[in-house]
Amino acid sequence: MKNILEQISQDHQVKFNYLEDEIVVYALLEPDKKKSLEQKIAYIKEETQLQFKLVSRKYYTIFNDKNLDKPLCGFLLDAASGNGIENAVIKIDNVSVSIFTNENGYFEVPKVSSNRIEVQHQSYQSFSINPVDLYVTNCPKFKLQAISQSLDEVVTQRYLATGISKKEDGSIEVKPKKFGILPGLIEPDVLQTMQQIPGIMSLDETVSNINVRGGTHDQNLFLWNGIRMFQTGHFFGLISAFNPSLAQTISITKNGSSAFFGESVSSLVDISSFSKNVENNNTSISTNMISAELFTKLKLSDKANFTLSARRSFTDLLQTPTYTNYSDRVFQNTVITNLNNDEIINYKSNVDFFFYDITAQFEQKIGSKHELNIDLITIENSLLFNQSSADLTKKSDLEQENFGTSLQWKTNWNSNHFSEFEAYLSSYDLNSLSQTLESNQILEQKNKVLDTGFRVKNSNTISKTTTLNVGYQFNETGVTNFDQINIPLFSRTITNVLRTHVGILEGVFKTENKKTLLTTGVRANYFDKFNALLLEPRLQFNQSISPSLKLEILAEKKSQTLSQIIDLQQDFLGVEKRRWTLSDNDSIPIQKSRQISLGFTYTKNKWLITFDNFYKEINGITSNSQGFLNQFEFVKSTGNYRVFGTEFLIQKSFHKFYSWLSYSYNDNKYDFDALNSTSFPNNFEVTHAIGWAGIYEWEKLKLALGAKWHSGRPITTPTTFIVSETNQTIAYNAPNNSRLKDYFQVNFSASKDWKLNTKVNLLTAISVLNVLNTKNSLNRSYRVNPTNFTVESVDTYSLEMTPNFSVKISF
Repeated sequence: MKNILEQISQDHQVKFNYLEDEIVVYALLEPDKKKSLEQKIAYIKEETQLQFKLVSRKYYTIFNDKNLDKPLCGFLLDAASGNGIENAVIKIDNVSVSIFTNENGYFEVPKVSSNRIEVQHQSYQSFSINPVDLYVTNCPKFKLQAISQSLDEVVTQRYLATGISKKEDGSIEVKPKKFGILPGLIEPDVLQTMQQIPGIMSLDETVSNINVRGGTHDQNLFLWNGIRMFQTGHFFGLISAFNPSLAQTISITKNGSSAFFGESVSSLVDISSFSKNVENNNTSISTNMISAELFTKLKLSDKANFTLSARRSFTDLLQTPTYTNYSDRVFQNTVITNLNNDEIINYKSNVDFFFYDITAQFEQKIGSKHELNIDLITIENSLLFNQSSADLTKKSDLEQENFGTSLQWKTNWNSNHFSEFEAYLSSYDLNSLSQTLESNQILEQKNKVLDTGFRVKNSNTISKTTTLNVGYQFNETGVTNFDQINIPLFSRTITNVLRTHVGILEGVFKTENKKTLLTTGVRANYFDKFNALLLEPRLQFNQSISPSLKLEILAEKKSQTLSQIIDLQQDFLGVEKRRWTLSDNDSIPIQKSRQISLGFTYTKNKWLITFDNFYKEINGITSNSQGFLNQFEFVKSTGNYRVFGTEFLIQKSFHKFYSWLSYSYNDNKYDFDALNSTSFPNNFEVTHAIGWAGIYEWEKLKLALGAKWHSGRPITTPTTFIVSETNQTIAYNAPNNSRLKDYFQVNFSASKDWKLNTKVNLLTAISVLNVLNTKNSLNRSYRVNPTNFTVESVDTYSLEMTPNFSVKISF
């Protein structure tokens, strides 16, 4: 602008008087030299905010609107939550000046220039600002898109909570670092978070028994950086085993998963801690009423990061109210309780329980095309306890451990072609030693799984609309089950190994206007032990019917060879009674699933409505994988179940407050031909389920209140409550002929982020589970009282009202 004014002065012999800071932000095309002075001034006025005042025949004063007399300023906001983005770097092109946004996302440009302003943040897509856009009455607000959350891939940005989005491929994506708050949670626990999604719940309130659309927990595939995890919970299911401080992205898929994922007939949970860019040093230390945690990320160079996290409970050193309630919930109706009167033994003197998890990750960018990632994870639960009388003491123990490691190499050959290789190992061990005061019998049990393999993926974008993905996977899985008793002497060891070869072909078609997405694929599994080939087609289809309404069709066929079974309810001390076993394609078939769903998503004026209908069928299940506690408890048979279901969610945002209501319906029925019974309700059938939450987020304060209600689970009642001394077998009615009372729970959470200084943050959070202290029965079985030969009911109850509090310092 200054150069233009000087040229006009020369051409028309006039003088301009101005403040340089008021004109320097403008850069225009030079006006046509043939135009008159008045035409040139009119052109400048039209293109800028500037005003021209004729002082005399040859003198002009140039000024801006007096309301614009302020610094060049603005706000950077997260596109999903509207919260300010802190520590974004603001740079002016060709000027050696850099500034950072404050905790509210506010910035001021210290040097006025017409050069573009560049915005950079490691978690957001790069953005540039024309300085003229800052030359307005108020400080403008600019919304930045999170990395890997481009608008054309996302159906809705805030789904249930800030940091959770629904993708157009039907998956739900969680970003823990951007997580807002959910009722009952003090941190973004992935396995607790996913239970807020319609169609996903845990009938026994644990993260080690998650039921997705009526399936069992072992039918879900859990991956951590490509490593299959066989243990998902601490405290035997009440706490997630995955450290939320480490995860970058968590993807949850109920149907229509990519052909690159197999070995699950229900859902997929894919946890990734890979970061897009090399991050600066950052560390956090936190503690709650169960455990303490350390997380640190070190920038080794401009192209390398090393990340370490460690978490350990202090339950073996200190008993808090949270620990006591957790213990009462986990250990009820096991060998750690007195089964004669259902009273909980005092753990303080005779129980030594703790858990820990450790993860390590090395990320190295090699040149501009290659990337190397090495990961390690180890998870352990340990329980030691004594049973003692006046003159006798017996010791028992239980250990559960999952160790995994992976190596991944990625190459971006060019913008249209990338390749990926990954090798992995996962080892799972469950060991127990059980002794009782009633006898000298010692029972030792072990369950071991060793899962190894590698994957290769190659992706080519062959046109603006089409991408072709091909791949090969090899997997070897070995499972060992060991049982030994000293009186009478008995020992058995069973080991099975299965190798699988998989070929994958997948095509992705996406129109240039982004209104249509079609992904089709096929997964070809060859099981060499069975000489069997299984083809698994996959489908994802998403169509924008209007700017507000999207149609979604998902379909898949899947299979799995690993499953968990229960031989006896008191196996492994009755705490973790399930053991992994491998298909033999006979008495334990390969499980096979078929699923199709049709859904709609509506988003407008801060309303979100999702509606899904689905049909799901699983064949090849075994009766001892379903947790029967009735006449089928000791019967081994194979069968199937099928589910018809509907899932609905409505959500409304009111700036700082938003609320959602969800509903799901399931018609879930078993069919076991060998059990001489007609179709009957599935043990995990929840006919109706409703969830609600109200969430308030204001700057760094977050509050959440929510409630869960669902109809009671099916149970089988005895025909009579009296047995004879000679025949103490309980006679049952038709399987799952009755139901427990309805379940209801209210939960609350609150968190506050405190900025201690420019480098140190303090996050405090509090939660209360089961605010109303509702006594919900989660399951019921029956047993014979040998003293009076009556049939007694044994209930497993929900967690009592349980507070928790956490403190986290980040720097």
